[in-house]
Amino acid sequence: MDNTLNKYRHAIIEVLTFYANTPSLTIGENQIEEQLILDTERDHYQILTIGWENGKRVYYPVFHVDIRDGKIWIQEDATDFDLVSQLESRGVAKSDIVLGFQPPYKRALSGYAVA
Repeated sequence: MDNTLNKYRHAIIEVLTFYANTPSLTIGENQIEEQLILDTERDHYQILTIGWENGKRVYYPVFHVDIRDGKIWIQEDATDFDLVSQLESRGVAKSDIVLGFQPPYKRALSGYAVA
């Protein structure tokens, strides 16, 4: 299990780091950045969008991923970037990916783990 857990941690970190390294958006006075947060001790991983746009504060999660009970839980995916396919291409089985942002009744139809 420890090898699988480390493999999953590495896959999550690799994919989120790739996404977070996309250049920040700076147009005029608008300054938006993606902050990568990696908690490998508790297995919580996030990318937050933080900054200012048109004089208004911007702060929201782009991705939130947890590892719970040996499975990768996608808690939030607010993009069209295919996070799940990226994880699968790194060897994560569909049966170990939970679409946590979907209600349980929809998860059963997704082809991924229910919980």
